[in-house]
Amino acid sequence: MKVSLPLLFAALFGVPCLAGSAAAAPPGALAAPAYALENTEVRAIRASGLRRDYQLFVALPDSYREGSRRYPLLFVPDANYAFPLTRSIASRLHKHAGMEEVIVVGLSYATGEGGVYSRRRDYTPSVPRGHSYRSDMPGRAPAFGEAAAYGRFVVDEVFPFIARHYRADMQRKIFAGHSYGSLLGLQIMLEAPRSFEHYILGSPSLWFDAGIMFEREQAYAARHKDLPASVYFGIGGRETLAPGKQRARSEDDADMVADLREFERQLKAHRYPNLKTGLTVFEGEDHASVFPFVLTRGLRAYLRSP
Repeated sequence: MKVSLPLLFAALFGVPCLAGSAAAAPPGALAAPAYALENTEVRAIRASGLRRDYQLFVALPDSYREGSRRYPLLFVPDANYAFPLTRSIASRLHKHAGMEEVIVVGLSYATGEGGVYSRRRDYTPSVPRGHSYRSDMPGRAPAFGEAAAYGRFVVDEVFPFIARHYRADMQRKIFAGHSYGSLLGLQIMLEAPRSFEHYILGSPSLWFDAGIMFEREQAYAARHKDLPASVYFGIGGRETLAPGKQRARSEDDADMVADLREFERQLKAHRYPNLKTGLTVFEGEDHASVFPFVLTRGLRAYLRSP
């Protein structure tokens, strides 16, 4: 079925979706239909290993019904926010810049769970030491550290599902994440780098758990001579340390630009023969505004165009 924008925002902000229902209309007025995104579908999927249910939001290219060719895949976590944005940017880049079309697959939060609760658990690589986070789900303590298991769900269950149901080129898969979503991308890249052919990682929360991803990268380097991956990093120029703060790897005292530059230098220092990296700092942009710029530049670094 088509994706309804009110449904997406209801899931994102935890409010009931009344668009298109009689309850939303004034007495005597006709109910207004919900706005739907063209060429989109919602698919339910059971994560058997995680014992949870999720949805896949799928956006098909305009030309999908016209032939038999296969399309590159673009996977985006945090789909409740990122899916409609990513679909629109990918479509616009094709129509106005000649970039090749893609199938966009949005990875939703777990069915029946709050977005904050779900993403903290599914996208983070560890349980942060000494954390004092609050839960957005009454009666359930915050959960963390299941990125490795969630990444295996994507590779072992989502990939075969997409391959069965769509004309997808499974040899051309892109991962595009932001913030915690980029932590998930890094976890997948350091555990099974060939899971995706290209990684677009915006503003990764490298401060998480006192910088544990720096430790994970060093541990990977100690066991491997190569990291076969193409990765594009992007971040807002304003994602720096606030005035008067002393830099630390914590949520309140992080210099995310400095962290990302250091992480890329650490990757390059190992001289992995099949690692390709790029990094752009988008001046004037902050954590809330930078993702569209990162996504656009990251797609240009991989997809073909005239």
